[in-house]
Amino acid sequence: MSLRGTREVKENYQIFRLTGLLDAFSEPTLRKVIGEHIDEGPADVILVLSQIDFIDSSGLGALVQLVKKAQGCGGSLQIVTNPRVTQTVKLVRLEKFLSLQDTLEAAEESLKKPKK
Repeated sequence: MSLRGTREVKENYQIFRLTGLLDAFSEPTLRKVIGEHIDEGPADVILVLSQIDFIDSSGLGALVQLVKKAQGCGGSLQIVTNPRVTQTVKLVRLEKFLSLQDTLEAAEESLKKPKK
C-alpha cells in the first residue's frame, strides 16, 4: 500500500500520522478508515501530513470529504502540512476551506478555540 499511518486517541480528539502517497490508490481506504473513526468519535481530528511525499486531486477530494464529515459530526479537521502539500492545496485554492497548520502543536491549539 502506498499510504501508511498510525492513530492516537487523546481525550477529546484523534491524531492520524500518515506517510507515503495520498493518491487515487490510497484515497478510498483513507476516506473509509478515517471516516469510520470520525463516526466513532471523537469528531475533532488532526491529520499529520508532514511526511506525505505526494498528494493528487483524489487525495485533496478525500480531505474535503473528511472535513465535511467531521463538521457534520460536530467536530473539525486540522491538517499539519509540509511545503509540498501546502503548494498543492493552494494551487486549487482550498487553503481557506482546509485548516492547514505548520505543526502538531498549532493544530492542537486550534482545536482549543471555540467553534464558529
